Order: sequence, then C-alpha cells, then structure tokens
Amino acid sequence: MSDEAMMRHALDLAEQGAAIDEVPIGAAVFLDGEVVGVGFNHKESTNSPTAHAEIIAINDAAKKLGRWRLHDCTLVVTLEPCPMCAGAAVNARIGRIVFGAHDQKAGACRTLYNIADDERLNHRCEITEGVLAEECVEKLRVFFKAKR
Repeated sequence: MSDEAMMRHALDLAEQGAAIDEVPIGAAVFLDGEVVGVGFNHKESTNSPTAHAEIIAINDAAKKLGRWRLHDCTLVVTLEPCPMCAGAAVNARIGRIVFGAHDQKAGACRTLYNIADDERLNHRCEITEGVLAEECVEKLRVFFKAKR
C-alpha cells in the first residue's frame, strides 16, 4: 500500500476525531499493508493528556498483534508526533513513521527534535515526512477556524 493511501486512512480517522470535537489528528499502524491499529485524539473526551492518536493506535496494534514490539509496522499520522508519541514509537520499536504536516510547536521527528531516529537511542524509526501535508494542514486549519 502506498504512503498516500495509508495517509488517506489516517485522514479519515482524523475526521472521526473532529466529529466528536477533538483536534483532528488521525493515526494508523500498518503491517504488510493491512491496518492493525487505529486512533484519533481523545484528549478532550477522556480528559487524558496522553490520549493522542498515536498512543491509541500503537496500543491498539500491540493488543491486536499480541506483542509490544512493532518493528515490522509502520505508524502513519496526520501530524508530526510530539515528544511523547515519538518516544512511544521508539519504545514500541516501530519500524517506520510516516507523517503529513510538520508541527512547529511540538514536532519531535524533524521540526524541533529528532527523537524517533536519534542515534543515541537503542532503536531508531525510519522517517518519511510530508505525505499529503497540505491536506493534513487544511484539516487542522478548518477545525481551528471554526473554533475561533
């Protein structure tokens, strides 16, 4: 499955988040082109600061696969992971991270930090950035414009 096709799935998940008034960020974990984990933000609805799309998707994949090591999986997310989510990807041994929009305020895979592929850590994720970035940015722009 192409990076663009995987990102379209993550964009659909982001829309599910927007439908419940969550910041529209979607994440999916893929194994051999098949979805094994999904998530979208639930911070507001659960009052949990850790209920980010990536954390939910990684946990969903680990549960479905019956293992925490996800070295053969790809995490696809509409917004560049923050430090917490990049750290979770490293701890889950995610093989590859694909993200859409860069995050100027908290991006931890390229923009502000390079946590996910820091050579000092015991695991490094391959990073692909900017996939369908304009669509990912637009989804966030529309959401926040409606909030103002």
